[in-house]
Amino acid sequence: MKIKPLADRVLVLPAPAEEKVGGIIIPDTAKEKPLHGKIVATGNGTKDEDMILKDGDDVLYGKYSGTELEYEGTKYIMMRQSDVLAKIEK
Repeated sequence: MKIKPLADRVLVLPAPAEEKVGGIIIPDTAKEKPLHGKIVATGNGTKDEDMILKDGDDVLYGKYSGTELEYEGTKYIMMRQSDVLAKIEK
């Protein structure tokens, strides 16, 4: 990974959107944005807030959280650690 978030930011690889629901194929325009993904890079935190998330964590985030960006053909979301709602334990 060549992107290194600064301060309390994390880079999330969103989970793919649902392609089918009950045998019905959903067109791209009707797909909902996924609200979960995997952290692929983290910043170092700030002096007031330690970075508690780490690379590889599965997380839930809000519908309008972060900034979408594309790097080398892959879409990511950059957000602050505080925009992450929960960590998914497996």
